[in-house]
Amino acid sequence: MTKMPGKFTRIAIANRGEVAVRIIKACEELGIETVLLHSEADIHSRAFRMATKTICIGPAPTAESYLNIEANINGALAGGAQAIHPGFGFLSENADFAEAVTKAGLTFIGPSAEAIRSLGDKVHCKELAKKAGLPLVPGYQGENQQVANLITEAERIGYPVIVKAAAGGGGRGMKLIKSSAEAAELIESAQREAQSAFGSPKVFLEKYLDRAKHIEFQIFGDSIGNVAHFFDRECSVQRRHQKIIEEATSPSLTDDLRRRMGEAACAIATLGKYKGAGTVEFLLQDGEFYLLEVNTRLQVEHPVTEEVLGVDLVKMQIMTAQGEYIHDPKMIRIPRGHSIECRIYAENPFLGGVPSTGLLGHVEWPEGPGRRYEYGFDSGDTITPYYDPMIAKVIVWDENRPRAIQKMIRVLKDSVVFGVHTNIPYLIEILSHKEFVMGTMTTRFIETYFADPIKEPELNEVEKKLAAAALAQARGAQTSGTQASTSPWASYWRGI
Repeated sequence: MTKMPGKFTRIAIANRGEVAVRIIKACEELGIETVLLHSEADIHSRAFRMATKTICIGPAPTAESYLNIEANINGALAGGAQAIHPGFGFLSENADFAEAVTKAGLTFIGPSAEAIRSLGDKVHCKELAKKAGLPLVPGYQGENQQVANLITEAERIGYPVIVKAAAGGGGRGMKLIKSSAEAAELIESAQREAQSAFGSPKVFLEKYLDRAKHIEFQIFGDSIGNVAHFFDRECSVQRRHQKIIEEATSPSLTDDLRRRMGEAACAIATLGKYKGAGTVEFLLQDGEFYLLEVNTRLQVEHPVTEEVLGVDLVKMQIMTAQGEYIHDPKMIRIPRGHSIECRIYAENPFLGGVPSTGLLGHVEWPEGPGRRYEYGFDSGDTITPYYDPMIAKVIVWDENRPRAIQKMIRVLKDSVVFGVHTNIPYLIEILSHKEFVMGTMTTRFIETYFADPIKEPELNEVEKKLAAAALAQARGAQTSGTQASTSPWASYWRGI
C-alpha cells in the first residue's frame, strides 16, 4: 500500500500569474506556506508578492525556467517544500515531471505519472475509450506518421479533417484541413508545432464536426480510488481552438444526456485509475456525443464549477494528495444557478487580437455579490511579451443564465484596465450576440460572426488628452515606487 505523505506545511508552486495566485490562496486557507518557483521576468507580479518564499529558477524563456524539470525540483527542495502543485499549463500534464517529483521525495499534487501517460496522450486515451465503449469521432490514430499516409487517411475520413498533436492541448499543433490541396502543408506544420511545443511530432486525425458544441465534465478521483463527476461546463465559444468564455452548467443538455455523458466521463477516468482533478471533454452534435480528450489537470475554467456547486477544487486537490479527501455521495451537490467566466487577455481587439504589452497603469475590478476575479497582476505591474497574454479571469454567478449574462456585461463595462489594450470590448459584443444569448452557439461561433476585428470607437480630442495624462501619471507613479491606484481617470476610462 502506498504510504500517505501526511499534512503539508509548505508547498512549492511550479507556475505563474493568476494560476499561482489561486493556489497560494487555497494554501493560505489550509494554513500551508508556499514557495513560488518563478522566472527572472516575474519578480513584479502579484504571486511574487503573496508567496511565503520565492525562488528564481531561471531566465524568462519558458524552456529555461517554467519547463525546466530539474530547476523546478531543485527549487522546491531548496525552499523546504514537501509537495509541488503544477497548476495548469507548463508541466501540469507532464508524466516525466510527476515521476521526477516523486523520485525526489516530494509529492506531486495531481494524478499519478501512470494516469497522465494513460489519459493525457490523446491517442492512448482514445484506445482506452474504445475499451470503455465510449463513442469516438471517426479518425486515424495510427503509428504511421508519414505525411503521405496521413493524407491517405484524411481522404478516407473525408474533408474537413482536423489534425492534432498527440501530446497536445490548448490549440497548439492543431490545424483544420479543408481540402487535399492544403493537406501536406498543414500536416507538416502541425508536426513541427507539436515537436516544438510538446517534444513529440506525433499527430492524429479526426473528422471535423462543423456544428458541434464543446461540453466537458469535471471529474475528481479521491484518495482511495473513487471517481465522481462534478457536472458539466460548456466552452463552445473558442477562437483558434482556445476557449474564451465558459459557463456551468451547459444550456444544451437534457437531464438524460447529462446523466449519460457524466457516466461516460467517470467510466474512462476509472479505467485510468484517476486521482485528483481532471476534465473529460466531448463534442456534441445532433444529440450525439463523442469523446474529444481527457485533460489530466485542473482547467482554467474550473471556477464556474466551483461557483455552481460551492466547492473548492484546489483545496480538494491538496487534501487528496495528503490522503484526506474521500467522496461522500451524500455530499455531492446539485448545481445551483448559473456561472459564466470570461478570460481577459492583454491584446488589441481592434487589430485582430495582437498582444498588447506594457505597464498596467491602473487596474480595478468592481466588487459586488456574485462576482469573482482571479488575476495575477496589480496596478504598476508589467505585462511582458514572454508568456500567455491572459491577465485575469472574471467569473459571475446569478440565479439563472439570462441574469448571469447581464451581470457579466455590467461587470465588464465597469472593469478598469488602463495602460494596455484588453479584449473586454470584444467579450461584451460576444455576450450581447443573440446566438450566445439563446445558447445555440457552436465551436464555429467566433469564425462565423467575429472573424474580423471589431470597430474601434472614436475618441474626441479631450478624451485623447485625458488618456495621455492618465498614462503619464501612472508611469510617474511607478518610477517613484508608488502605485497608481489613485488615478482620477479610473472611473472614466472603463475597459480600455
